[in-house]
Amino acid sequence: MFRTLWRPVITVSVLVATVSGFIYYFATHTAVRHQLAQTSILTLGLLFILYLGVVGALSLVTMATLRLCKLDLPAGESTLLTMYATVINFFGPLQSGPAFRGVYLKRKHGLNLKQYSLATLVFYALYAAISGVFLLSGVLGWWLLVGAVLAVGGLIFIGRSSHSLARRLQALQLQAIYALALATLLQLSLVAIIYFVELRSIDQSISIGQAIIYAGAANFSLFVSLTPGAIGFRESFLLFSQGLHHISSTTIITANIIDRAMYIVLLAVIGIVIFGTHAHRRLQPPE
Repeated sequence: MFRTLWRPVITVSVLVATVSGFIYYFATHTAVRHQLAQTSILTLGLLFILYLGVVGALSLVTMATLRLCKLDLPAGESTLLTMYATVINFFGPLQSGPAFRGVYLKRKHGLNLKQYSLATLVFYALYAAISGVFLLSGVLGWWLLVGAVLAVGGLIFIGRSSHSLARRLQALQLQAIYALALATLLQLSLVAIIYFVELRSIDQSISIGQAIIYAGAANFSLFVSLTPGAIGFRESFLLFSQGLHHISSTTIITANIIDRAMYIVLLAVIGIVIFGTHAHRRLQPPE
């Protein structure tokens, strides 16, 4: 009986949380409405498209992560799972999204949770490494980013050029990590572009280099976020790193107002798509 009850409870809870969060956020943050009213429709449209791209990149991250666990997930299921996890991750504490994915994949596909945990740690390591390169790019120079990409490419080339069975197996694992690294780089690059668009809509003097450093600092808030969308934590990281990106406090706060508002809109649209098309039924694991 419990198994038949928990699914609709979770489904309704996610829907209520999405809609309630959307309404509450806009009702209690008048600055959000004012800033959105002053931001051009073209900018808002571009940000929404870019955020859809981030969801797609996260779907690729999920597929690449599961390849490390020897599990191939169809693109459609991966996208739906990513959409669900995105909503849950925003309203839940810490990294609720990956935890939800693990439970779902365990029930439906028999995923080994120990392997999944290890693969997730690999993703976080890549996430931190790329974010670190972004953050320090203004200090160490662009050669660091280029060198890191070339190093990863060199490892893959060496692995693929080997002929022994053991080395071929190693190459397959390297290819899975390489795919995960590329998907993570795509995700974080799109996030950096989003921040660049937001910052430039406020201050035309902001450069792409500043936006990349800004993105690197913002990304590290992922690891300590205790609030929905790391509200407060991300802003703190950005303010503490002003000596690297040299973006004013006013611009940081205003840009984050735009970003929060657009992300809430994205979550609302995701919720409408999932429940309006009954797509959530495809994510129900078998009895």
